[in-house]
Parts: sequence; C-alpha cells; structure tokens
Amino acid sequence: MKAIIYCRVSTKKEAQETSLERQKEELKRLAQQYGFEIVKVIEEQASGYDIERDGILELLTLIKEERIEALLIQDETRLGRGNARIALLHCIQKEGVKIYTVSHHGEIQLSEADSMVLEIISIVEEYQRKIHNLKIKRGMQRAVERGYRPERNLKNVGENAGRERLELPVEEIVRLRNNGLTFAEIAATLRGFGYQASKATVHRRYQEYVEANVSETLVNPNGL
Repeated sequence: MKAIIYCRVSTKKEAQETSLERQKEELKRLAQQYGFEIVKVIEEQASGYDIERDGILELLTLIKEERIEALLIQDETRLGRGNARIALLHCIQKEGVKIYTVSHHGEIQLSEADSMVLEIISIVEEYQRKIHNLKIKRGMQRAVERGYRPERNLKNVGENAGRERLELPVEEIVRLRNNGLTFAEIAATLRGFGYQASKATVHRRYQEYVEANVSETLVNPNGL
C-alpha cells in the first residue's frame, strides 16, 4: 500500500525542529509496522490554521498523481487546526485515502462531532452536484426549445479533444442570448455539449462580438 508521511510543527524554533525529526521517526516505524511503501516524507514548519501550505498542496497533488492509499500523521492536529483540519480531512477521505496516526496506534478514530460534520459536508456537496446538473439540463432544454440544434451546430465536438473544445461557437452564443437565455444558462448548455465554457468566458465572447460589430459599423457605416 502506497503511503505518504506528513510531519508539521508550527514554528522554526530549535525545539520544534527536534519535534519534527521525532515525528518522522515515529511515523517511519508505524509505516514499517503496517508494511506500507513510503512514497514521500513531507516536512514543514507552518501554522495549522493556514490551509495554503506548500507541504499540504504537495500532499494533495501526490494523492491524485501517485494513487496514494494511506496518509501517516502523528495526530490529526498535525494535519491542521480549526476549520482547516476539517476541510483537509474531507479532501483526503474523499479520495479514498486512509489516515493512520501514532496517537491512535493505527487508523484514525474521529470524534462523533467530526464524523457528523464530515457527513454533512458530503451531503451538501452531493446536492450541489445535483443542482449543478439540473441547471445544465434546464439550460440545454431551453436552448433546444428556442431552436438550438447541437447535432448541426456542434458537429466537431469530441474531435481533436483539448484544442477543439477551447473554441466556442460565438454565433450560437449570440443567438441564444438574443433568444433570452442568461449567460449562466448559455455556459451550462455549452458545457453539456462538451465545451469548457464558464459564465465569464461566454460573457466575454459575447462582448467581443458586440464590440467587433460596433467597430465594423463605425468603420463601414454603409456596409460597403
């Protein structure tokens, strides 16, 4: 099982540096006890209330890139304190990573209160995802009702993925906007058909189109 060791102290005092070394040695013994393959040992000196830490960002990246299965920490406060601790516990557990601590002599045992908070967060995220999908569905339905035909207008979607998806059908954005759809609904519709479009990007493309047409009218008012 692939594992990461994470050690943290709050300041750069000499006593704290000794604590950092002690954490590392204790966690290496814990990893050996469970037969874990240590992929990385991360050490940092930073406040546990700060979520923007180099070590934590590296940890979260490695969890995804290296398919980490276990995280080893001295105790849950080493991961973070206050709201930062709860947020990080949620992010890590959502990836299916098991957390082992020296203080628990094995897999972490969360308090009833922490478990309840994490469950609530998961429920809220699930409903946010459902609402987001419903907004996309609603935008697509409204677009089709107002004459949007994806099979005709988006025939290149999926070909040469990456670059093609960055190109947005400006004429369709303008037409849907003229038909009364909001920029958020247009963005949701395009995302439903494979375009990586945000509300801000759709609004920007629409404004560029309007400005370009205004400039063309000023330069050539008679269309000649």
